[in-house]
Amino acid sequence: MDRFVVGQKVVLERTFSLEEVIAYAKITGDANPLHVDEEYAKNSRFGGNIVHGMFVMGVVSKILGTILPGNGTIYLGQDVRFKRPVYVDKKVFIEVEIAEIENDRYIYLNTKVLDEEKNCLVEGSAKVLYEG
Repeated sequence: MDRFVVGQKVVLERTFSLEEVIAYAKITGDANPLHVDEEYAKNSRFGGNIVHGMFVMGVVSKILGTILPGNGTIYLGQDVRFKRPVYVDKKVFIEVEIAEIENDRYIYLNTKVLDEEKNCLVEGSAKVLYEG
């Protein structure tokens, strides 16, 4: 497993559009108006549409399965804490960093989502089995 080291990190920049959020709602059936109804969301405590938490975490899954560690990764678990909302049409930075490597097969990673001001919106940790 020479190609992976503790501290290795990937950061993806992402902006979720309302159209994407509505498509995600249709696929999952989660049509909570905080996500899909602009008028409802505008008058909520959030003041605007927010992205489904699991939609955001889907990008973490994309990083794990295609970038770090990449092809051959099996997602074993994820601990996640949603600290602040991810807003529609606002740029975020999704970070995945290797925290520990066990027996050249199990990789533990820290996961974060930050806004442009570097506020932590979502944080957690993942465990994967790498067979690539």
